[in-house]
Amino acid sequence: MADLGYISLLLALVLALYSIFAFIIGLRRTYPELIRSARHAVLAACGLVLLASFALMYSFLTGDYSLEYVASYSSSDMSPLYKFAAFWGGNQGSLLIWAMVISISSAILVSSKVKASSLQIVAVVVVMMVEAFFLLVMAFVSNPFARLAFPTGDGRGLNPLLENMGMFFHPLTLLGGYAGFTVPFAFAVSALITRKLGIEWIVIVRRWTLVAWLLLGLGNLFGMQWSYVELGWGGMWAWDPVENASFMPWLTATAFLHSIMIQKRRGMLKVWNMLLIIFTFNLTLLGTLITRSGILASVHSFGASALGPIFMGFLTLSLLVPLWLLFSRMNELKSDDELDSLVSRESSFLYNNLIFVAITFATLLGTLFPIISEAVRGVKITVGPPFYDQVNGPIFLLLIVLMGVCPLLGWKRATPVNLLRNFLYPFALALVLAVVLRIVGIKEWYVLAGFSAAGFVIFTICVEWFRGVRARRRSQKENFLQAFFRLIWANKPRYGGYIVHLAIIMVALGTIGSVAFKAEKEVSIKAGDTVSIRQYTLKYESLSRYPVGNKKDVTSAAFSVYNSGEYKGALSSSKFTHVNYDNPVTDVGIRTTLKEDLYLILMGWDPDGTTAVKVLVNPMMAWVWIGGFFFLAGGIIALWPDRRSSMAGGS
Repeated sequence: MADLGYISLLLALVLALYSIFAFIIGLRRTYPELIRSARHAVLAACGLVLLASFALMYSFLTGDYSLEYVASYSSSDMSPLYKFAAFWGGNQGSLLIWAMVISISSAILVSSKVKASSLQIVAVVVVMMVEAFFLLVMAFVSNPFARLAFPTGDGRGLNPLLENMGMFFHPLTLLGGYAGFTVPFAFAVSALITRKLGIEWIVIVRRWTLVAWLLLGLGNLFGMQWSYVELGWGGMWAWDPVENASFMPWLTATAFLHSIMIQKRRGMLKVWNMLLIIFTFNLTLLGTLITRSGILASVHSFGASALGPIFMGFLTLSLLVPLWLLFSRMNELKSDDELDSLVSRESSFLYNNLIFVAITFATLLGTLFPIISEAVRGVKITVGPPFYDQVNGPIFLLLIVLMGVCPLLGWKRATPVNLLRNFLYPFALALVLAVVLRIVGIKEWYVLAGFSAAGFVIFTICVEWFRGVRARRRSQKENFLQAFFRLIWANKPRYGGYIVHLAIIMVALGTIGSVAFKAEKEVSIKAGDTVSIRQYTLKYESLSRYPVGNKKDVTSAAFSVYNSGEYKGALSSSKFTHVNYDNPVTDVGIRTTLKEDLYLILMGWDPDGTTAVKVLVNPMMAWVWIGGFFFLAGGIIALWPDRRSSMAGGS
């Protein structure tokens, strides 16, 4: 199976290269037969990549420890589920996931029933170039089917930090999002090459971008949840370089999704849209580079490898060539219209772009600052969370306010009468909320500002929804529930977007609440002792040690939990060590309610029976994860096709 997998990769590479040249020659010389042959080559390459993926998965499930990759990330004592997930546990497997997503995307493109245009053909060529790059890397640099010189009877096993249910969701959604931006990028480059710079490419890529954006957003949320329950530090986002690398393309893609609405409606922001999708794709490559090169220290990275220079070269090429094309087409990318007013929906979308770009730039600067400082001063200086909180915090606040302002502004020009009518109630309610929060004792300005801004957005969406439902009830004679749900289904992009906005607000509220009202206590106690934090009392019951299989040793501390004197159940936290890995892994204990999380961390223990634990109360954390469900629901609704819309080209 290993030989079959490697041969499949080599043949897929040959077919990918063939399709590129066949498409180019067939398009330039108008050879339909050659174009048809190239399409078949794309489909065959997809089949071969899928076959290689199956071969690697089979090697994991059957325990072929003669393969270096299988021996490095699995072992005989692992469950079949984690052997399955070990597929993408390292460099080689994650690169194969990249190639698989790209190959499936290319197969969908060439399988379209719509007659292929030069725009589509050139886009497929660009996609196949990206696919060929990943196949080339796997075939000759990072081969998932490479054999060990001296095979062993068993493997090392998956890193204990990866033995979490998040392993089944976070890497797949993140890699799917990364690779998914290849198609929008390819159509942007194709539009520049073919000079088809109208809205055709925008219409085609909207749904592709939505899918990739949704996957990447879910990947970030899954990563936050994984970090929260697995790393044992009490937080969910540390502004780590790899975290930042997956966040930045999501930011620029969000700006792109907003911005293409303006190009489609008014023929404006054409250059913006090109820049946004070019940078989005290259930021995904930067994330791949950071994760695989070891140039920046991160708990999430795969460590140093030979892939750094290769990815840097490809990143440089994929950035400079499209930018050169964009510069050479500037005269053809002039807007069809101009802003009529600085206070309009169009202008708010432009401000939205500026804010997203500002957050991305600040995050990129902080992420790359260790490299910059080492190059300039010879000392690698790491930028910590306080930098991001101080710089990005106020910008995020502006973004939240703009989320509420934008739906209230009219197209082209907002009149004073309309502004007063639309803003009066949401602004008044947000002001009342700020006063109430101050009365109940909240003094921190950023908490008051954040909660009030979030309230403003919620009030805005509710007012807009109420007006839409009321108008539909009058025109369609429907009851309230019918009008509510049919209004959503009649304009899925708009109301799906509103649901996503609500999801972002929930995540923001959960984040602000968990930071502003957090309580923590670190103590050393013995069996029978108690530790109190806020209204909670935890009684230390016992410390137990036991093996799991023949490779893990677990130490667990058990507590009884009381809330205001009322018994609420047991809570435990443990640490375990794996014979093949040096660092112990913490399993935290979490008791979750809509109000707050009680979070327990086992820190250590002494032979005399003393145990060190850390207890935290994280308010409003559940709302971050609830926001994730709303994000998924809103994204699916916005993505769902209308019956009247064409599915051609993935639009």
